[in-house]
Amino acid sequence: MPADRFSTATRLRALGSQAAERVYRAQSRRVRTPRRSRLTGRAALLGLVVCSMVVALAYPTRQYISQRSDIEDQRRQAEQARERVRELREQKARWQDPAFVEQQARHHLHFLRPGETGYVMRDGTGDTEPPRDRGAADRPWYDNLWDGVDRADQPDGR
Repeated sequence: MPADRFSTATRLRALGSQAAERVYRAQSRRVRTPRRSRLTGRAALLGLVVCSMVVALAYPTRQYISQRSDIEDQRRQAEQARERVRELREQKARWQDPAFVEQQARHHLHFLRPGETGYVMRDGTGDTEPPRDRGAADRPWYDNLWDGVDRADQPDGR
């Protein structure tokens, strides 16, 4: 048997060192090569344009929404004003009717027709003591008027 120039152990060592060098080179290539970013220049530019559009349109959009809200408020107020005008016209038409005027004068001012006798009834609180004056608001207007005339006649002004 011819003698090998290298023994098996030497060959294995050489193969092992060569394999180790290949692995080391492959790992160093992975480390050295920068990973390509998924964000390209075009994508960055597109993102910048979209952001600037959002910023540019935010204020006008907010103003538009605010103005639409103001317009709706004004429409609602105008509708309320129209309703109030309609009610006032109806009330004016009622006051043109002499029967309504007479009814209001009888109810609020205690007016009577000639020959009628007026009575002021108590409110039915159930008091057994005689009625006493609770103030000017509880009496008919004409009693308050005559009381004012009587007080003006007195020398001390009371």
